Amino acid sequence: MRVAVPHSLSRAEVRSRLDAKKDDMAGFVPGGMADIETYWQGEDRMMMVIRAMGQELNGHVDVEDTQVTFEIDLPLALSFVEPMVKGALEEKGRKLLS
Repeated sequence: MRVAVPHSLSRAEVRSRLDAKKDDMAGFVPGGMADIETYWQGEDRMMMVIRAMGQELNGHVDVEDTQVTFEIDLPLALSFVEPMVKGALEEKGRKLLS
């Protein structure tokens, strides 16, 4: 699953906001019952390990000049939550970057 969120910030500001709000990212998952670990792999890629609904998911956030791209590997068994997760990422990602 891939969600791109546009922004008009500098890359440094985006990284700063992601760092400041990384603990709030669990709220991006519907139900808020997620545990998310993050770490930076290079300057513009934040890696994520998401534990939710009895599953462990991997993903990352790429910081680009005009957008931030969230990518999460959703297994087929969780494909039913994709629309909810996409909507939450778009909504909360826009708030984070506005």
